[in-house]
Amino acid sequence: MKYTSQAVAKPYFIAAMGLFVAQVLFGLIMGLQYVIGDFLFPHIPFNVARMVHTNALIVWLLMGFMGSAYYLVPEEAETELHSPKLALILFWVFLIAAALTVIGYLAVPYATLARITGNDLLPTMGREFLEQPTITKIGIVIVALGFLYNISMTFLKGKKTAITSVLLLGLWGLAIFFLFSFYNPHNLVRDKFYWWWVVHLWVEGVWELILGALLAFVLIKVTGVDREVIEKWLYVIVTLALVTGMIGTGHHYFWIGAPEFWHWWGSIFSALEPVPFFAMTLFAFNMVNRRRREHPNRAATLWALGTGVMAFLGAGVWGFMHTLAPVNYYTHGTQITAAHGHMAFYGAYVMVVITMISYAMPLMRGRAANSNKAQVVEMWGFWLMTVSMVFITLFLTAAGILQVWLQRVSETPMSFMATQDQIALFYWMREVSGVIFLIGLVVYLISFFVKGEEQAA
Repeated sequence: MKYTSQAVAKPYFIAAMGLFVAQVLFGLIMGLQYVIGDFLFPHIPFNVARMVHTNALIVWLLMGFMGSAYYLVPEEAETELHSPKLALILFWVFLIAAALTVIGYLAVPYATLARITGNDLLPTMGREFLEQPTITKIGIVIVALGFLYNISMTFLKGKKTAITSVLLLGLWGLAIFFLFSFYNPHNLVRDKFYWWWVVHLWVEGVWELILGALLAFVLIKVTGVDREVIEKWLYVIVTLALVTGMIGTGHHYFWIGAPEFWHWWGSIFSALEPVPFFAMTLFAFNMVNRRRREHPNRAATLWALGTGVMAFLGAGVWGFMHTLAPVNYYTHGTQITAAHGHMAFYGAYVMVVITMISYAMPLMRGRAANSNKAQVVEMWGFWLMTVSMVFITLFLTAAGILQVWLQRVSETPMSFMATQDQIALFYWMREVSGVIFLIGLVVYLISFFVKGEEQAA
């Protein structure tokens, strides 16, 4: 760690991992509720477990992005963070707001939560992934503005690099597109049209810029490859991501009443969306093969390579499987969507945040890397989580294919609930894989406490 203010990233990373554990636990609860319908009912009904699962995912990834930016920007700008104190204040505001929101989900009915948090004054609640109370959304905007002010001022007073420029573009885009969560028109078609401007343009647009910048930063550090080479790759990946991701938003407009031309535009450009992810995989492996030094943090290198591969498989291959309009006509809203979502989020965003944590945490603790013993434990965590996520995806894909056949293609289509009974075996196998994923996450967290011969920073 070169600058003392980089240490403000540590609480963000710790909180992110805590929320990650909560997210996985609620995922396991939901998984059981698929096959044991009254599990934990009425204390934690399915809709509440799902809200906590998805909202915890969003919040901990945002925590991870913010911590990563607080670590990366001072080092790239070669100057101390503009205001470490502001960063810590915003951390506690964000964490407390997230905790109170989750308590609200669990403690009171959602309609009551909407009433007591002022949703009548500015209705924003009730939409998937954007279930947060209006007051929480306002808090997120305030935290985001404070964070962007802090990061941008650091960037402006220091050295400008391609990595920080791309990262800031992604972070500002994240904040700007979130503002559409406050636009909640009565017309359902219009509502869905703009809802995707938050959800899609985050995960298949500006978040990809953040992913590219973080991956490029870690690869420079662990490989020693010339910055110019890595920056050229970064520009190519970012351009491909923006062009395909933004126009590819149209693949969400197929069946919501939008104009028919989106069938073509959405199909063509979303079919091209795997290209930047494939480029990212080539980028990661190419840089590691060309490396000029063997960095002691082998675990961070493994996470970086894993990010490239799993992002391409989850976001690219599994996304392409059901993105063309004639295919999506049958697969829309089935477990195939869930399969894509799980592997894409894990591969693209979960793994890149863990890559940053794996690289930066030892440095913030005064060493170049964790001990060899600790890294072996960490790599066990990597393989347990990654392999189990592959199986979660495969089981959900099998469930989705069977669901499409039984419910939508067969000459004697079955009802939704009768179909669910027929695919329950895959849900059980998904649940077992989820338990193994949790074990892998615990092993990963344990690695930070494993002692051994330390390597000085």
